Amino acid sequence: MDAAPSDPAEGAVVLGVRSSLGGRRWLWRDSRLADAGGRIGLMIAQQAGVSELVGQMLAARGLDGNTAATFLDPTLRALMPDPSALQDMDVAADRLAEAVRQGETVAVFGDYDVDGACAAALVTGLLRQLGCPVMTHVPDRMTEGYGPNAPALDALVARGATLVVCVDCGTAAGDVLATLAGRADIVVLDHHKAEGPPPSVLATVNPNRPDCVSGQRGLCAAGVAFLTAVATIRALRRAGWFAGRPEPDLMAFLDIVALATVCDVMPLTGLNRALVTQGLKILARRRRLGLDALMEVAGARDPLSAFTCGFALGPRINAGGRIAESGLGLELLLCDDAAEARRLAERLDAVNRRRQTVESTILDRAMEEAAAQRAAGHAVLVLSGRDWHPGVVGIVAGRIKERFNRPVLVGAELEDGTVKGSGRSVADIDLGAAIIAARQMGLLTTGGGHAMAAGFSLPGYGVSALHDFLNERLRDAAALPDAVDVLIEGVVHVAGATVALATDIGRMAPFGAGNDEPVLAIPRVRVVRADRIGREGGTLRVLVEGEGGGPRLKALLFRADDHPAAAMLEDRNAPPLHLAGWLRAENWNGRTDASFFIRDAAVAT
Repeated sequence: MDAAPSDPAEGAVVLGVRSSLGGRRWLWRDSRLADAGGRIGLMIAQQAGVSELVGQMLAARGLDGNTAATFLDPTLRALMPDPSALQDMDVAADRLAEAVRQGETVAVFGDYDVDGACAAALVTGLLRQLGCPVMTHVPDRMTEGYGPNAPALDALVARGATLVVCVDCGTAAGDVLATLAGRADIVVLDHHKAEGPPPSVLATVNPNRPDCVSGQRGLCAAGVAFLTAVATIRALRRAGWFAGRPEPDLMAFLDIVALATVCDVMPLTGLNRALVTQGLKILARRRRLGLDALMEVAGARDPLSAFTCGFALGPRINAGGRIAESGLGLELLLCDDAAEARRLAERLDAVNRRRQTVESTILDRAMEEAAAQRAAGHAVLVLSGRDWHPGVVGIVAGRIKERFNRPVLVGAELEDGTVKGSGRSVADIDLGAAIIAARQMGLLTTGGGHAMAAGFSLPGYGVSALHDFLNERLRDAAALPDAVDVLIEGVVHVAGATVALATDIGRMAPFGAGNDEPVLAIPRVRVVRADRIGREGGTLRVLVEGEGGGPRLKALLFRADDHPAAAMLEDRNAPPLHLAGWLRAENWNGRTDASFFIRDAAVAT
């Protein structure tokens, strides 16, 4: 989410809301949005055929009449770079092409999250299509930790691998990878922040290495793997390999590239926007048996969206690596048998339910400790517990971060006295750099990540010193408001919250990091009906109208039991309310209606 000024000017506050029912300020996402007659927004609206409000939203994203069209219709043809722009790409592609021509046995070493599984599935699937025998290995989070380790690498080489491809890992594993010198070539396809020179291996393709000037720093590992696939096919084509042989359909891999890009919270701008837009179209064809089965198990409805990836598919694929077998997600993505795919999908769904239970047992205790630290004025919240599961601490950190609007580290205290955990940050606070600095100072045994997320381990006795270091290093976070501001992109009355406007806003999808779904404010509504729906009545469905009557609009509030606005929305005698949330066009039984998804509410004054 974009950062908002800590002391907003009078004009930046929307509808006068300085403290909503959720304790949040409502601010304009961009000052240009407060000017409904903005020239650039009007120009975009006229040229792109969208409403003036959507034109303003596009202008606030830095677009103009020339770039808005590509944003609304992102294509690989327009946005795909030459893969050779990435440092070491040609070396990596030539080596992969050689492995194909020689029929070498290749080992793919992945990571246990969604991006790692998708990147490994892409490389493995492509090489197998091209005739290479491929072995895969995904490390166990509990026994092996993150990234390459010598025993696993040794085992892969002993089984005949002459080329090892590390995906979504390897950049910081130079010492471990050096143990394979003279026994197998190594290619690293990664995106994690590099601290210095790359490891001494054949090739490290990482847009975030210091000497890479490709401009593609927002790619996830699966995106890097896709560009590598393009470069490898090009190398094979130049060598005449496809004379008499069919070329693989690289577009068929975009479903997992889209899934990884969304779940790894990469910015949905530029190339990523094209990869996700086109990848969602491939996903909708449901030709990958594993994802098709997982969508069925998860109850994912059409049309598929970035939300489907982030909240239906991603958590289930991640669950295996968190609290069960680390390779389950990769196995599902590579599965070519419908019955087996269904079995794996159901297993991952069950594991995900177990993960939710484990998470909930930790969350309440962690929230209490976080509240105490917040009250004490800490800029960063650092929490750990003896019986906390290492596989879910990252999720808990994310929930606490959303609640307190502070960078959060949550660790599990292991039997050997080590604390191992994950951190999540807020906008404009680079947690990954701080964790790397802490490791370089000897405060951590391991640590790394990117601006918004990080992983770490350290001896239990060092937690206090780490906390002190982070409080000082990230002291600006102490000045953040207690709750994340709601950043508004437009004010629309109930009568204006139409299907046409919702459809126009939908043209700005896919939504996610770097392209937040626009939040609208609807002023002075009255609730004419309220019902509890869904599992255990956890969702509140209300029907609202303007203060003077007129058209009515359906609105939904999820997790109503935990939302401070729920009681007021259910009170028929409540005063008029302002609502903030998302306007979406929903299709059901052949009918399209506009629905409003409530994020926050405030008493109208």
